[in-house]
Amino acid sequence: MMGVTENRQLMQNIFAALAEGNSRPLVESMPEDFSWTVIGRNSWSRTYKGRQAVLSKLLAPLSARIEGRVKLMAHRFITEGDFVVVEARGSNTTKSGKPYNNTYCFVIRLAEGKMREITEYMDTELVTEALGDLSSA
Repeated sequence: MMGVTENRQLMQNIFAALAEGNSRPLVESMPEDFSWTVIGRNSWSRTYKGRQAVLSKLLAPLSARIEGRVKLMAHRFITEGDFVVVEARGSNTTKSGKPYNNTYCFVIRLAEGKMREITEYMDTELVTEALGDLSSA
């Protein structure tokens, strides 16, 4: 059983890798029944249920629009019980040359050493402006 300290360390490790463009630790921490909710009112906003849906319907279209690897730098971690809240900023450029440096707040619920769900808050106007409509993938 993992406690607050272990949950925080896991998320710090995942986000340290994401800062380098390495998403492997993130993906490895997603169990099959993992879910990711993107808050807002644009075409990207919904709950992606299941690891495969997250990978194919959220992360793959995102990666397809970003030049190089997606990078996120965390600057604050707040932990309470099974939750870790991460404030982060992206450092990315789209394939069309637009900067995409969104600011994020991720609320992550963990259990048994894995992420169970993420709720993502960000600037949805910037998502639409820089990444376009998800259905145009």
